[in-house]
Amino acid sequence: MQKFELTASITPKGDQTKSIPKLVSNIKQGIKSQVLLGATGTGKTFTIANVIEQIQENTLVIVHNKTLAAQLYSEFKEIFNKNHVEYFVSYFDFYQPEAYIPRNDTYIEKSALANQEIEMLRLSTINSLASGEPTIVIASVAAIYASVAPSDFEMYRIVLSTKTKRNLKQLQYDLVRLQYQRNNIDLKPGTFRLRGDVLEIAPGYTDAFTVRVSFFGDEIEEIAVIDALTGNVNERWNTYVIVPASEYIMNKDRRKESLDLIKKELKERVTYFKKNKKLLEAQRIEERTLHDIESLEELGYCNGIENYSRHLELRAEGSTPYTLFDYFQKNNWLIVVDESHMTIPQIRGMYNTDRSRKETLVNYGFRLPSALDNRPLNFDEFQSKVNKTIFVSATPNEWEVKKSHNTVVEQIVRPTGLLDPVIEIHSSKYQVDDLVVELQKQIKKNERTFITVLTIKMAVNLAEYLKKQKFKVMYMHNELKTLERAKIINDLRRGKYDVIVGINLLREGLDVPEVSLVAILDADKPGFFRSDKALVQTFGRAARNVNGRVILYANTTTKAMQTAIEETNRRRKIQLAHNTKHHITPQTIVKPIFDDITSKNDVKVVEAYFKNSKIDFKKQTKAIGILRKEMLQAAKNKEYERAAFLRDTIIEIEGRNN
Repeated sequence: MQKFELTASITPKGDQTKSIPKLVSNIKQGIKSQVLLGATGTGKTFTIANVIEQIQENTLVIVHNKTLAAQLYSEFKEIFNKNHVEYFVSYFDFYQPEAYIPRNDTYIEKSALANQEIEMLRLSTINSLASGEPTIVIASVAAIYASVAPSDFEMYRIVLSTKTKRNLKQLQYDLVRLQYQRNNIDLKPGTFRLRGDVLEIAPGYTDAFTVRVSFFGDEIEEIAVIDALTGNVNERWNTYVIVPASEYIMNKDRRKESLDLIKKELKERVTYFKKNKKLLEAQRIEERTLHDIESLEELGYCNGIENYSRHLELRAEGSTPYTLFDYFQKNNWLIVVDESHMTIPQIRGMYNTDRSRKETLVNYGFRLPSALDNRPLNFDEFQSKVNKTIFVSATPNEWEVKKSHNTVVEQIVRPTGLLDPVIEIHSSKYQVDDLVVELQKQIKKNERTFITVLTIKMAVNLAEYLKKQKFKVMYMHNELKTLERAKIINDLRRGKYDVIVGINLLREGLDVPEVSLVAILDADKPGFFRSDKALVQTFGRAARNVNGRVILYANTTTKAMQTAIEETNRRRKIQLAHNTKHHITPQTIVKPIFDDITSKNDVKVVEAYFKNSKIDFKKQTKAIGILRKEMLQAAKNKEYERAAFLRDTIIEIEGRNN
């Protein structure tokens, strides 16, 4: 069996040389939970990669949002380019889930196209884990949502072998049973087509290739893997396994029992609604469910089949659903909770959020009550599923430290030798006037600045005031589109702007080495963005520059400020001692400025479009066509962050003239 093998040419540096062996030693000693307290820019990803190589166990890296998951996927893929590195996001991570809003009688249906794109990623992950090969999975927290039972997924496979007889009509039926759809025009993932004696199958988990099965009469003559772009034969196989096109499939051996349970619940639900004089709800649930039952009887599938998972899997009411975690061996795997100070609270909250949404669907007759068992794990269930855990954060919460019995491995010294920023406290009485003086100093040094404020109104007013003072300033707010947000950051780096003003500048993608000053206005005011952990995270925005410093504008020193300052000074002391001992002179990180995350062609098309809000339909269609082609190519190359960016941009353009 292939082993995990680091293919990166770099070697551990700074505190990595201490944290890697310590983490590995703790795991080998049987310590179940530990914390990697890693300062910003210390190379935590590379540290975890080295741990994986040394313990040689499948690993799930889980993080609190899809963008960070995409970034981590790219990094791990580069480090382990000979191994299976998968990117797993659930339905409700990328797209709008099914929902009902009673106050305006709005029903929101789940997007079928979105499901297909996401299913491709999920299936690829499950296939890699089921293959038994070493696998690293990078996932969002939505991975705790229900998935198909491993036993069912293993059972429903079609094994094709050359020189064996196979009824072509029956094979097509079997493909439909695995949720493949016949499509003689557009062969996209999860479809098949028949041309004479040649059957072409597009696996549900990839758009990179198709499988061509050539028949001579009733005998399979050849099985070939065809490149989807060029049409060339990549490989020829004597035996090939076709896996389901989708996760949720019906086990035919228990079909009758499952359908009987659904029918019984439907009868009970209709009776309940009628008894309570809810006739509309009774009619709605009866029509919807009978339609689904008919599809399940005829095809073994229906839209939203996962909502019947409790009956299809013959699980008891309230029982724990199957998830991605069940595809890992019980004891021989590792889970890494990245940015644990954000990820753990999200995992805690997802169960209640999901239940609230589904209860509304159930109460208004859109779903049977059993749909409540198609759910994410609750927090106790999540804890019961994991065995060996590393919590990774620059600011771990007390829960993670307590869970790890104070087993905290620190990674404070950066490979670059850069120090945590210098912290200054200035009076907030004349904070704007003082800020103007500081910005003038920054401009003379050709260095950039982040400013954080507490309210949208103050951010807008401050940005307008600074513009009048002849500063090149931009306000970063939560309504900015994907393209605009990325472009502003790159324009700051290029010098088009000197400063960015915002409320929350903690978000991913803001590691800008040109920023040497972070100014925090009203630092002594209460609130989430002025907590000790939030302040430490904000300080980190200035940790990429050798001249990094932070100004806290405050009239008093709050407990949160004091804690954050003491922790930063503690880290600086450790970093300085290391640099002195090893004669290291810190240097500002040199990071290339990309054309956002798109190609030059993308930038040209999109910028041309946005310059003309009244662009005609023909030009709009052309722009979308170019972007969609780039999006599909990015997905094929597993550049999922860029593909998601392009998808969002297409949606923006399509919705602009509506």
